[in-house]
Amino acid sequence: MKAQRPYEQVTVTPKGEAALTGGHPWVYDGEVTGVGNPTDGDLVDVIGPKGAYLGTGFYNSHSRIRVRLLSRNANDRFDEAFWRRRIQYAWSYRKTVMGETDSHCCRLIFGEADQFPGLTVDRFESVLVAQVLSLGMERIKGMLFRLLTEVLRADGQEIAGVYERNDVTIRELEGMEQVKGWYPLPGDDVPELTSVDITENSIRYTVDFINGQKTGFFLDQKYNRQAVAKLAAGRTVLDCFTHTGSFALNAAKGGAKHVTAVDVSEYAVECARENARRNGLDGVMDCLCANVFDLLPRLAEQPPRYDFIILDPPAFTKSRKTTANAMTGYKEINYRAMKLLPRGGYLATCSCSHFATEELFVRMLRSAARDAGVQLRQIEARQQCADHPILWGVEETSYLKFYLFQVI
Repeated sequence: MKAQRPYEQVTVTPKGEAALTGGHPWVYDGEVTGVGNPTDGDLVDVIGPKGAYLGTGFYNSHSRIRVRLLSRNANDRFDEAFWRRRIQYAWSYRKTVMGETDSHCCRLIFGEADQFPGLTVDRFESVLVAQVLSLGMERIKGMLFRLLTEVLRADGQEIAGVYERNDVTIRELEGMEQVKGWYPLPGDDVPELTSVDITENSIRYTVDFINGQKTGFFLDQKYNRQAVAKLAAGRTVLDCFTHTGSFALNAAKGGAKHVTAVDVSEYAVECARENARRNGLDGVMDCLCANVFDLLPRLAEQPPRYDFIILDPPAFTKSRKTTANAMTGYKEINYRAMKLLPRGGYLATCSCSHFATEELFVRMLRSAARDAGVQLRQIEARQQCADHPILWGVEETSYLKFYLFQVI
């Protein structure tokens, strides 16, 4: 007689079963036809309409995503050894695809792509910055943070501690409070660090992991910045939505004649200025606080100044409902940039919203080029860095579109 599993069951519709067997790890509320008696945050077994076992995951009645699968193996035991193996797999992958140097600053855990649903962990040298967006992960985060530090330290990595950046409203949709601060690890003193210095592509930054956007620094464009640097030599560059100046700094380091870095946030602009100073690039880089949507039309009324424009905007949409408006915004800035560039000039353009799909983004670029009266010669089409792996069957993990063009 088969032993009874210790978990309550959630039964799903044929549509829900098809999504899970197709590789997606989420069960939405409308796909649930029956629920046992689980407590929010508990592990549950997901069962198909004919009784087939589909996987085990975290349940939350407060969330539109009712179950987030952890495993499709009915023999898995979700004990400390299981989670240690998962962390070791994630760390081994980063060392393989990033190499020894780049794995010192990388995304260590990328949610569903690493089979840690709702958990993000970025490594900035000795500091791990974590964001927990699912209730199931919230309940075991203490164990996970301890195991993360143990696995890394056992491999000779210097880790000071884990800082939580759980100050995001999406946690409230899962029934959790917002919080940020150092997580107390057993046997460790609470670090006194308020920022950390990193080096990426031979450029030094100070990462404000306490107050900076998201976890403090955007790691997903690391190699896209290198691609920009290769084209920048001798060019006059306009870096729009510069944030802490990363694309601008790479362009300057790559030998640009001059770089103007623009952001609407005075705080971001000051960070970019400081990063330029500390890298000895302030002589070829100036920083401007301005709204890009206002600046680009103003520049069109002046003599041409730039032959390389970089567009790295924040996500213009975080839901399907606002995608059409977002594409209008993307088209506006791309059209303006194409009009500003001389023939032979270069354009780097991207979107970090997975709702602005590859198909929509390409269609927008074609429309912008047509309206601007230019033709685009594609140099490269790129995606996010490999430490943000794309899991096939889970479209949410594929979000960054990055194109390099020459305008002809």
